[in-house]
Amino acid sequence: MKTVYLDNNATTQPAPEVIEAMMPYFTERWGNPSSMHAFGGNVARDVAHARESLADFIHAERPEEIIIEGCATEADNHALFGITAAWDRPGTIITSRVEHPAILGPCLRLRELGHTVVEIGVDGEGNLDMAAYEEALANAQGPKLVSIMWANNETGVIFPMYDIATKAKAAGAIVHTDAVQAAGKIELDVSNVPVDLLSIAGHKMHAPKGIGMLYVRRGTRLKPFTIGGHQERGRRGGTENVPYIVGFAKACELAKASHAAGDDRRMAALRDKLEAGLLATCPDSRVNGNRLQRVPNTLNISFEYIEGESVLYHLSDFGICASSGSACAAGSLEPSHVIRAMGVPFTAVHGSIRFSLSRYTTEEEIDYVLQHCPEVVAKMRAMSPFVKH
Repeated sequence: MKTVYLDNNATTQPAPEVIEAMMPYFTERWGNPSSMHAFGGNVARDVAHARESLADFIHAERPEEIIIEGCATEADNHALFGITAAWDRPGTIITSRVEHPAILGPCLRLRELGHTVVEIGVDGEGNLDMAAYEEALANAQGPKLVSIMWANNETGVIFPMYDIATKAKAAGAIVHTDAVQAAGKIELDVSNVPVDLLSIAGHKMHAPKGIGMLYVRRGTRLKPFTIGGHQERGRRGGTENVPYIVGFAKACELAKASHAAGDDRRMAALRDKLEAGLLATCPDSRVNGNRLQRVPNTLNISFEYIEGESVLYHLSDFGICASSGSACAAGSLEPSHVIRAMGVPFTAVHGSIRFSLSRYTTEEEIDYVLQHCPEVVAKMRAMSPFVKH
């Protein structure tokens, strides 16, 4: 059966060039980079070169500002718990209501530990409420940490990170951003945007699962997350996962080349074709999120009066892979916290589908989805008790 993969915000296909770059470190260059002998030393130099590529990808000043992590969830946890552990008293964490659980979960734990957590809302297009954000900064007590995503994982909406960070720094706050869904899709430049910490995951940008990084601006006080070794300048102990580090660096290099080649514009054109086609052929549908300020690969669309999970199930019969804005937890279907925060109407809140493209997505695949998705939606509506027949 034909497979059309449009779930790239969940994970991406590892690029062939990434796999090729990794293979020698499984078969020939498998030494421990912490070893004193030349066999390990050669590998250590490769890790150092990879770290330089990771730093260059986000325009960091120094490679030493990059901490290799096991994933972005670990990087997010390291940022939030590492910063607050360095405080001498309870403080205030300012975040948004539409963050990934890798932020919302630690924030819940930090609240239990005595810190104040303020969640900033969004409007109907998923834009951050900047007035509420400024008010939260002005009223924050004690040490302050801002942790707000650069781009939303469900809607693709891009937050104004320069303004967010600049206002936070003026208020004396430390700034962290989860940039997982922005990396490889828009430019990330920490030399211009004054964030102190930034998290990225490799598997969202054509590297393997199980590798990520945390940028920590020089001078930022951060407690170690994993204790037990000297690696990562004492900030995260554990033998380096060399093949994955090398693969991650290669993926960053490929992402830069892809951007220069205009692949982001091509993705946006395909995304827009899919959006226009679905809106034209599926009545009572709506796009969720700011249609101008979003990453080029993401479309979140609600088909009213039906369940997104049912649509996904029937799309899979045609080999079409997407994801739903709804999540099934504890046996009950709950709408996405992101969609709910946006105030999406009741008739549409359960029917959201996220299509997310990659640089490998073709126009033929988009045409295939436009051929089959409208018939799936029509079939689901024919069975819906909410539609007048």
